[in-house]
Amino acid sequence: MAWFRRDKAPDEKLPPAGNGERKVRTEGLWQKCEGCRQIIWKKDLEGNWNVCPKCSWHSRIDAVTRLKLLLDDGEYREFDAGLRSSDPLGFVDSKPYSERLRASEEATHLSDALIAAEGKLAGRTVQLCVMEARFIGGSMGSVVGEKIARAIDRSLHQRDPLIIVSASGGARMQEGAVSLMQMAKISAGLMKLDQARLPYISVLTDPTTGGVTASYAMLGDLNIAEPGALIGFAGPRVIEQAVRQKLPEGFQRSEFLLKHGMLDDVISRTELKPYLARALKFLAA
Repeated sequence: MAWFRRDKAPDEKLPPAGNGERKVRTEGLWQKCEGCRQIIWKKDLEGNWNVCPKCSWHSRIDAVTRLKLLLDDGEYREFDAGLRSSDPLGFVDSKPYSERLRASEEATHLSDALIAAEGKLAGRTVQLCVMEARFIGGSMGSVVGEKIARAIDRSLHQRDPLIIVSASGGARMQEGAVSLMQMAKISAGLMKLDQARLPYISVLTDPTTGGVTASYAMLGDLNIAEPGALIGFAGPRVIEQAVRQKLPEGFQRSEFLLKHGMLDDVISRTELKPYLARALKFLAA
């Protein structure tokens, strides 16, 4: 004999009873800020371009979101989307490089760690290269170098300003010297921009390290960074182990670099587009 009976039909929105895992309806709706450790409503965070409304901590954003942030109406024309690495060394570590490339393509829906695009920023046509840190750590290989080189050529041909947004762990070790060659290749192209008196603005985000920092990320007519971004060649832990000394507080963060003359400015993500518009109005006048 049953002791209880159900008066109402079960809520169809709830998962059925059984051995299956139950999930709370609010799962994925909240996110903990890495800065103040407060729980933030995810939609509020996304609506503020992943900048914490309480402490202004800048969480990372992907390349597509970055393009929507900077370009008018989020509209752009992408170039060289089909370029892919040929795995010139047949590199294998814990797994083949070709498998890493395939996994990153599936995760990001990109062919490599950079999107090269053309669009309007405050009404002005710009060539914009945005790196994707989720693609093998945003590492720079032959494809990244070629895409930037072609963007420089378009800038020269159309006399457009160039903006590169860096988010990278440096040169891609799986391509060896081929990746290192991109540093000189891009730097030579940027010299042509300088000779043509066309502005190049470098935006450094978290993280910007290794060969990217040692080349085009620090070669802008204007070098600006987001708050709290890690910027350097070797990481702070590597440096501490090498020099056997404790590094200063905030070492290699954007504010530290600004204080010591390595950057021109540190700008919040929410103010970045109008800042770039003013800078281009001055540089491209």
